[in-house]
Amino acid sequence: MTIEQAASGLIVAIIVLIVAQALLVIGFSLVMLRARRVEIEDANCPRAAVILCLRGGDPFLRNCIAAILDQDYPNYELRIIVDCEQDPAWSVAAECIAESGATNVLIQPLRNPKDSCSLKCSSVVQAISELDDTFEVVALLDADTVPHRTWLRELVAPLADDRVGATTGNRWYMPDEVTLPSLIRYVWNAAAIVQMYWFGIAWGGSLAIKVKVLRESDLLERWSNAFCEDTMVFRALRQMKLRLVYVPSLLMVNRESCDLSGYFRWVRRQLLTARLYHPNWFLVLSHGVSTTIVPLLMVALLVVAIREGQMPVTSWLAATLAFSWLANAVMITLLEISARRVVARRNEPTQWLGILGFVKYVLALPVTQLIYSAALASSLFVRKVGWRGITYRVDGPWKIRMLEYRPYKASELSDSNPASSL
Repeated sequence: MTIEQAASGLIVAIIVLIVAQALLVIGFSLVMLRARRVEIEDANCPRAAVILCLRGGDPFLRNCIAAILDQDYPNYELRIIVDCEQDPAWSVAAECIAESGATNVLIQPLRNPKDSCSLKCSSVVQAISELDDTFEVVALLDADTVPHRTWLRELVAPLADDRVGATTGNRWYMPDEVTLPSLIRYVWNAAAIVQMYWFGIAWGGSLAIKVKVLRESDLLERWSNAFCEDTMVFRALRQMKLRLVYVPSLLMVNRESCDLSGYFRWVRRQLLTARLYHPNWFLVLSHGVSTTIVPLLMVALLVVAIREGQMPVTSWLAATLAFSWLANAVMITLLEISARRVVARRNEPTQWLGILGFVKYVLALPVTQLIYSAALASSLFVRKVGWRGITYRVDGPWKIRMLEYRPYKASELSDSNPASSL
């Protein structure tokens, strides 16, 4: 194969990738731009249990709890499961409850952490197992989710359809500190939520499930032997011939910053859960491999073309790489515009990026791809995973082993950044 033929093949391949990604991004953006809050009347609101699992004091934990207790929803209870009473999150949660004077909240320690699953799965199973028959819906959220007043109404509304078994939202990063690691996380997440929408990947930061689904499926048993609780929901619903509905108005803003090492561990963990529990993992993997290998091959061929003085080939390859970079920047910008429209409807601030931040994130695009590729490769082979100071051995989807339990220490917060509640 000549250098010209190789260049032609790679140029066609990258254009196909760009077009495919653009179609997915445009489709998702249209869903977001057309998003309207769908709420239900008080009389139609099923009794709901909101479950919040805590280990460690998250930066926005007070805001999170205060916002849950201020929900515009007639019939719900907040169940908080804290790792232990000595955990820093316990005092924060107790203070928030006392200050609010709320009576629809119960705070409990995690009594018997299982060594066959993650601490979060243990907490979810404990909370759900203790619900009585009057509850019809279970809503899960993370401590980095600060829900607006109608969050629960919007999350529950689609469940009125008998064909729907669960609903979910997603996260969007607007960090207070526009650092390079935070922008890398922002870019990756922007691309990831498009895949999550099209592939049916639920997000535990805003996830509602019918109690009937929990009773008639094996989710509780699965969670007792699993690493995470949200990614497997799609498969369980599909087996019951029910739908997972994405609620576009529930794009929840996260304003935390992060460091690079914390981001890498976090994104590897997200990819690991997809590998373990989602039926569309092969599509996620194929996308990650193709969007990495094709540009790298083009860069390698560009170097060869320059060394051999092949100026026409050099020009075409350089122009295609530049076009790819620009196209990705335009797609992220379109997603940002769509996200701001959703967030602005809730009267939340959206001006966070600025001109300098925009330039930084455009420059961060290739760095994001390289780090994502390394995390993707690592997720294929990793067997020990750290999560909030606990190390788990992962030998398979249902072969999870907590190697050693110990109470949370504030010094371990760096181990969990970013999005430490996930």
